[in-house]
Amino acid sequence: MGRMSALFEPLRLRDLTIRNRAWVPPMCQYSVERQDGVPVDWHLVHYGSFAQGGFGLIVAEATAVVPEGRISPFDCGLWNDEQVEAWSRITRFVHSQKAAIGVQLAHAGRKASTTSWFPGVEPGNVPEDQGGWTPVGPTDVRFPSPEYTHEVHALTVPEIRDIVQAFADAAVRADAAGFDVVEIHAAHGYLMHEFYSPLSNTRTDEYGGDFAGRTRLLLETVDAVRAAWPAHKPLLVRLSASDWHPDGWTIDDSVVLCRMLAERGVDLVDVSSGGNQVVPIPAGPGYQVHFAEQIRHEAGVPTSSVGIITRPDEAEAIIAEGRADAVMIGRQALREPTWPLRAAAELGVPMSEAPYPAPRFRAAWRPAK
Repeated sequence: MGRMSALFEPLRLRDLTIRNRAWVPPMCQYSVERQDGVPVDWHLVHYGSFAQGGFGLIVAEATAVVPEGRISPFDCGLWNDEQVEAWSRITRFVHSQKAAIGVQLAHAGRKASTTSWFPGVEPGNVPEDQGGWTPVGPTDVRFPSPEYTHEVHALTVPEIRDIVQAFADAAVRADAAGFDVVEIHAAHGYLMHEFYSPLSNTRTDEYGGDFAGRTRLLLETVDAVRAAWPAHKPLLVRLSASDWHPDGWTIDDSVVLCRMLAERGVDLVDVSSGGNQVVPIPAGPGYQVHFAEQIRHEAGVPTSSVGIITRPDEAEAIIAEGRADAVMIGRQALREPTWPLRAAAELGVPMSEAPYPAPRFRAAWRPAK
């Protein structure tokens, strides 16, 4: 008999039981060549490989709720029925592999209309004659990095309310597409983060000023999505727990906000950091885990942690020590889509209990002695 592994214990959120705590976070693919927001064969194989590889929950990339909310013209969307049908094909396959799948609903705000960031592609804003558009934000101030050259439109209150409704409408489409989980993207310097961070929100109306004003957009969006999203399905929020800047958003702010999110029906906070200012970040193995741990214990809400978590023993310790409820395996999953299968062996999970697809069981890793 193999020893018990905390990483391979199921996790239940509302009516969804997720087979283990090794999850895939949203990672942009910039692969919609037609620029219509419709996922393609790449996405089927990309997400399908993680499901075959044994991950418990796969969260699909930042998926825009409106066309101008895309990070790049090559991003996926959920603003029409054609996109719903294309996503349905992907969710059906993931479910056939006994994995769960979520989608990150997103609006890029002032960081929209950029190039794909692929090798050989010059970073910067995409001109309108090449499919670009005018980004929007809490104010007309650009993201403070030289590749962002587009003018930014400061959102009016009616426009803000339209965006809240767009998130709710996208949640309805996500349900129709068969997603198990919806995650609201409120991190990495995109629209929701731009509003709650004092570094980027200098508005003086009801959506700016103090903590209550700056967090209003996110809280209204959570309320609208929770009302539109089925009550039995989990709702996640991805948060930047800190701006890593002395004048910015802090972990203590995040604890207060996460208590409010939990009261509004958010089931888990996907804890990341940074992205709203160009600042030095002391990145290293597990460098964001302490944020997830503090939010989990002080806000009383389940969390996942992300950020250079690559080794099975590291992931196991995070869960076993109660520092987070799940780990997001990002770039390591891109390198090794079957990471959970190797992790199961290294952690002593019996082969019969590891999440192998039946056609691949003959190649099962042998548990470590």
